[in-house]
Amino acid sequence: MAITVMGMSSCKEKKQSEDIITTKPKVEVKKPTQKVGDYETTTPTEWVGSTYQVYVQRQADPSLPLADDGQGNKYYDNKITVKITRKDGSVFFSRTFTKSDFDAYVDPLYKKNSALLGIVLDKAEGDNLAFAASVGSPDKMSDEYVPLVLKISRFGDVKISKDTQLDTGAVEDETGGGKKPANNEIDEEEDGV
Repeated sequence: MAITVMGMSSCKEKKQSEDIITTKPKVEVKKPTQKVGDYETTTPTEWVGSTYQVYVQRQADPSLPLADDGQGNKYYDNKITVKITRKDGSVFFSRTFTKSDFDAYVDPLYKKNSALLGIVLDKAEGDNLAFAASVGSPDKMSDEYVPLVLKISRFGDVKISKDTQLDTGAVEDETGGGKKPANNEIDEEEDGV
């Protein structure tokens, strides 16, 4: 009898579950348009025999075409205002720059998805104030950018060029035989240390 009961139960159809187990599809959340980051600085500078205040302000500008970091993330491009005031507070120079001011110095394919990243006072040299400027990827983790030089003359003229000097910490050897350490650093091997 036990064999009959076992045989009957094994012939009986198993009850099938109607539950379907699957993974929930991931909904891709579209990131809102991001900003590179607003900032402003004021730097007192000795130039052509007087003290000037150099004010630089970067702001995201929603009216400009958006930049893309290559991963599908959108960023607002920036406008950067450079204002230079005299010792008495009067304005010597004031202009707002956008990426289009640097179009002639940036490859057309590269500038399409880039942003104006910064303009920073570098130094006063003779009749010019020299600024380092850059157009590049808006992603803060990226180091892709085009280095530029922006010079403002004592007459208020603006000259822009590509930066051809590498900031490597080395200077050209006077003999033309290559590089030597900056700031007259001594190579430890040559000194016998």
